[in-house]
Amino acid sequence: MDFSEKDTKQIKEHGLTVEEVKKQLEQFTNGFPYMDIVKPVTHDDGVFQADNMEYDRMANLYTNYARTHKLVKFVPASGAATRMFKDLMSGSINQTVLQVLKNIQQFAFWNDLQNTLPENATDKDKINAIVSRYGNIPKGLIPFHLYRNYGVTPLEEHLKEGEQYAKSGNTVNIHFTVSPEHRKLFENLLRRIVPIFELKYCVKYNIELSEQNKSTDTIAVNTDNSVFRNSDGSLLFRPAGHGALIENLNNIDADLIFIKNIDNVQPDNLRKDTIRYKKVLAGILISRQQQIFELIRQIDSGRSNVELLTNILHDFINNKLGIKLQNKLSLAEYRKILNRPIRVCGIVKNTGAPGGGPFWVRDKNGNISLQIVESSQIAPESKAIMNQSEYFNPVDMVCGTRDCHGNKFDLTQYIDENTGFISQKSKDGKELRAMERPGLWNGAMADWNTIFVTVPAYTFTPVKVVTDLLSPMHKTR
Repeated sequence: MDFSEKDTKQIKEHGLTVEEVKKQLEQFTNGFPYMDIVKPVTHDDGVFQADNMEYDRMANLYTNYARTHKLVKFVPASGAATRMFKDLMSGSINQTVLQVLKNIQQFAFWNDLQNTLPENATDKDKINAIVSRYGNIPKGLIPFHLYRNYGVTPLEEHLKEGEQYAKSGNTVNIHFTVSPEHRKLFENLLRRIVPIFELKYCVKYNIELSEQNKSTDTIAVNTDNSVFRNSDGSLLFRPAGHGALIENLNNIDADLIFIKNIDNVQPDNLRKDTIRYKKVLAGILISRQQQIFELIRQIDSGRSNVELLTNILHDFINNKLGIKLQNKLSLAEYRKILNRPIRVCGIVKNTGAPGGGPFWVRDKNGNISLQIVESSQIAPESKAIMNQSEYFNPVDMVCGTRDCHGNKFDLTQYIDENTGFISQKSKDGKELRAMERPGLWNGAMADWNTIFVTVPAYTFTPVKVVTDLLSPMHKTR
């Protein structure tokens, strides 16, 4: 396809090139290959094994490490609450709406909202007030938990969490990714609460906000894969999902990075185990990373017996790094595998319908590795394997992004570009096809070394719909 001069100017202003956009158009036509999943991760096959004593040792290892290293808590927070209030926005009376009305005084946001309503407010007035006030702002700014008649937002809960497990010396480093249109709202709340939290916890908060780079957006197409145009004739570019945030993550300079979604928070009285398991995950990463660095030093020294070292490396990678190599490799090839970013991911037992999560996946070279896979990446003929899955991914991970010399890895070099997917959307009443880039914890981290660790289900308390806030796991007393 040939773009007009006006199109080309718009593409360049978006930080893209014509060649990149044409490649995106080809991907719409060709699609993305499904992941070659071999089997699901099980307790005995792919999960880190240790007892409570070892977990305590890992937590202590992290506590000592934290005193001298830079830690950052990374929180994707740009998502609006549209899905959270979807039932209330529908205009119909369904079970969710009835449950909200019946329990409306239990919601942390009700204290503020009721002051805006007339004295004899109807049920419709209440629902309209909730939707108009909160329906289109980020989840991170909606009061989730009630403390002494004060509603606390997820953003505030993440600040508390950060002080408890992501403190470097006396400084708590937290990075929130936000949308441009809501950045001011985040800044205003942070300006008000950070001084209060610093005084309360006797720490310094270093808070950074970043936005998804426009150059990671992807072009939209019509259902026949022709270029979708807005009513004014311009091209439509759309944010390409959370996978685009790998660039935001790549800009963080830290020894250890914790990743957790904005809506997965617990109140003060229920956070103890969450803190413990964060430290455990971090300690496991540090322990494994130290082993990796020592093996790389042995390779680089050139003084080890090659045959003996080859056997040690092969055994370590197959049994400790979640990779099943088909053949013995050269020392240089083993070093390349070791010298990669590493992540330790908390996974939770499946209690509902099986779907995406941790699987053993075969790559183009025949090697099998641990990966997080979305259900949309799984071929119809592999659904039987998916239905056997025991775990899912709650986005609870710790990342090591430095090499053995302390240099930062370029995370953009470890993405599997073939793991994006096409989704159906609409704009101004017209159907369109949109392209999602490889997910942040899926294809964007495909070439990382991965370790899976089971964490208790009660440490995972996301709020997908508004009635999730009525769960006992969000009660402050």
